[in-house]
Amino acid sequence: MMLFGKISWQLCGLKKLPWSRDSRNFWGWLNTVFNKVDYERIKDVGPERAASEWLLRCGAMVRYHGQQRWQKDYNNLPTGPLDKYKIQAIDATDSCIMSIGFDHLEGLQHVEKIRLCKCHYIEDGCLERISQFENLQKSLLEMEIISCGNVTDKGIIALHHLRNLKYLLLSDLPGIREKENLVKIFKTLLPYMELKLDLSQNNHHQ
Repeated sequence: MMLFGKISWQLCGLKKLPWSRDSRNFWGWLNTVFNKVDYERIKDVGPERAASEWLLRCGAMVRYHGQQRWQKDYNNLPTGPLDKYKIQAIDATDSCIMSIGFDHLEGLQHVEKIRLCKCHYIEDGCLERISQFENLQKSLLEMEIISCGNVTDKGIIALHHLRNLKYLLLSDLPGIREKENLVKIFKTLLPYMELKLDLSQNNHHQ
C-alpha cells in the first residue's frame, strides 16, 4: 500500500503535462483504479483510515479532529489505534475523486466540512450520494463547491438533505441555470443555512 501511495503521488505530479486523447484515456483508467472501493480494506483498517487512503491517493487532503495540519502525503498518514484519527474536513481541490469511490464516505461520522474545487469528475450524482449518507446528513456543517463544471442545479438541490448544513458556498459553476430558484429552495428547506453565491459568470444563462 505504501508503494502504491508513492506511485500515485508521483503520477499526480505528471498530470500537469499536456494531454492528448491517449493520455486522457490513460488518466481516466488510472483514476478509476484509484477510486475503486476495497471493501475488505475498509473492514480491516476501518472507514476513517480507508477513506483517508482513498482521498490522498486521489490527490485530496484530510484534516483530523484535534489537529490543525492537513494530511496530504499518503506515505505520512498517521499510524496507531484505528479509532484515534477521525476525519473532520476534506479538501478535494484538484483531485480525481469520482462517484465510484464515494462508498468510502459512508462510514465517516465526524466530517464537518467538504471542499470540492476544480474536481473534473464531480457531477450531480456525487452530490446526491453525499446527501444520502445518514452520517453526513448529521455531521456536515460546511460545503464549498467551486469550479466543478459538471455540476448543475439538480445536484445542488439534493444538498438540502444535509439538514445540519450551516454554510454553502457555490462559485464558478457554469452548469447552474436558475440561481434565484436555488436561493428560494434553500431559504425554504434550510432557513438557517448561509448560502453564498459567486455565480456572476452564469448571468448569461438566466
